[in-house]
Amino acid sequence: MASSPAGPLLNWYDAHRRDLPWRFTRDPYRIWLSEIMLQQTRAETVRAYYARFLDLFPTVEALAGAPQEQVLKAWEGLGYYSRARNLHRAAQAVVQEHGGRFPDSVEGLLKLPGVGPYTAGAIASIAFGRPAPAVDGNVYRVASRYFGVRRDIGDPAAQREIRALVQAALPQDRPGDFNQAVMDLGSALCIPLRPRCDQCPLSDSCDAYAEGDADVLPIHEKKSPPRRVEVAVCLAVWEGRVLVMPRAQRMLGGLYVFWLATDVSDAQTARETLEEAGFPCRFVESLGEARHVFTHRVWEMHLMHFALTGAPDAQAMERLGARMAALEDLDALPFPTAMRAALEAAQGLLRRR
Repeated sequence: MASSPAGPLLNWYDAHRRDLPWRFTRDPYRIWLSEIMLQQTRAETVRAYYARFLDLFPTVEALAGAPQEQVLKAWEGLGYYSRARNLHRAAQAVVQEHGGRFPDSVEGLLKLPGVGPYTAGAIASIAFGRPAPAVDGNVYRVASRYFGVRRDIGDPAAQREIRALVQAALPQDRPGDFNQAVMDLGSALCIPLRPRCDQCPLSDSCDAYAEGDADVLPIHEKKSPPRRVEVAVCLAVWEGRVLVMPRAQRMLGGLYVFWLATDVSDAQTARETLEEAGFPCRFVESLGEARHVFTHRVWEMHLMHFALTGAPDAQAMERLGARMAALEDLDALPFPTAMRAALEAAQGLLRRR
């Protein structure tokens, strides 16, 4: 490669940068919030959540002092809820351990819950001007093409090579803008499958463009398909209320769900799991099917209506942290997107009463 990509890339960025609200601040709280939200989520989706979140929690102190349930409710619909839980924990760490000031180094930022190398590099470079690379999926794609890295992008050695190449290309005076420019280039021009090389400011010095193989880079080993899991979603109703509980497992942890019986698709087995937990009931009707795709698994959900045959057992409720939710409670509690169909079904049941 004959020249550094920084000059032409930054000139392009100055003319074409995306108009995003977090681009007009050096406040590390706002930059950190945007970067956490942007993980696995499109910028246009994040825009509305970002504004609402800042209305609710305008400072890191406000976020740290909020109940986790309120934070999860504000996050509802963004998915990957471990981000919200770590966001809350990190805010508390910033307030309790750093006096409300974010660490200004990659090493310090990496100690915060939920902050990995990419996020630490983004915050350090954008908020504090540190010459740190911020390498995410977009950047791996751009860099693998530009530098001609033709190895499996999932290989840790290939990732280390790309990080080192991006680090060497970082300009000392505008590292944050450079990182954001690469992200924008990957979003607008250096896209998967059909990159728009004819519009790219780096085509003159891009290895993949010269070799004519930009459309096949980066190289990915084939991944195993997500595992299918049968899940009975049980809407257990008693006197106009439905049984809900915060999920204790890591996936969707802290969010409210209905009674879930994993690897169960029939009403008889689902009823037995409820009764074994202390909720005697009878099956009323099937409410249809729903499907939700997670990263590594697919929930094939069977929605079922059960009627409790007596008042819920107090000890069982306490053990699970469960509650019997009225219609208005369902609107206030944080539910994951995976429960959307079940939530609508439960609201329909309670309205009928």
